[in-house]
Amino acid sequence: MPQPSSDPPFRPALFLDRDGVLNEDRGYVYRWEDFIWIPGAREVVAAFNKAGWLVIVVTNQSGVGRGYYAEEDVHALHARMQEDLAQAGGRIDAFYHAPQHPEAPIETYRHPDPPLRKPNPGMLLQAMADWPIDREASLMIGDKPSDLEAALRAGVRGVLFEGGDLYAFLRDEDLLPT
Repeated sequence: MPQPSSDPPFRPALFLDRDGVLNEDRGYVYRWEDFIWIPGAREVVAAFNKAGWLVIVVTNQSGVGRGYYAEEDVHALHARMQEDLAQAGGRIDAFYHAPQHPEAPIETYRHPDPPLRKPNPGMLLQAMADWPIDREASLMIGDKPSDLEAALRAGVRGVLFEGGDLYAFLRDEDLLPT
């Protein structure tokens, strides 16, 4: 007789790029006072939470490697995002960021082909190792071809968001969970 599994059930994940998908991409956003939500972004997070999906942010943050701001700034901004999302009934289950860059002046962050940095799939693959994710049912929303390339290389469906209201976009593309 098979033994019951104590492993958590696999769930789909909504992978989201940050700048340009969740917030306006104003170039190296790392301070809350410069952060502006994309219309519909908070509602999307809450809708996927309610449907039982994991919501995971995967964001290149080369500004760290370039010396524009510190990793602590990235974590502080993500904490503020969580606080604001909680007021809207949503949450992000995990944040992954890639501070490395091939030309980073800070040697610690310099790498010729950073495995975490999109278009490489490292952040998505790490999330799938850390969480019980159903890869085939998951979705990545990005605003750049590199986001879609990372999704493809991780075996996840990728969709290009070119701006506007994120909730309306996903509704119109019939991608909101039921």
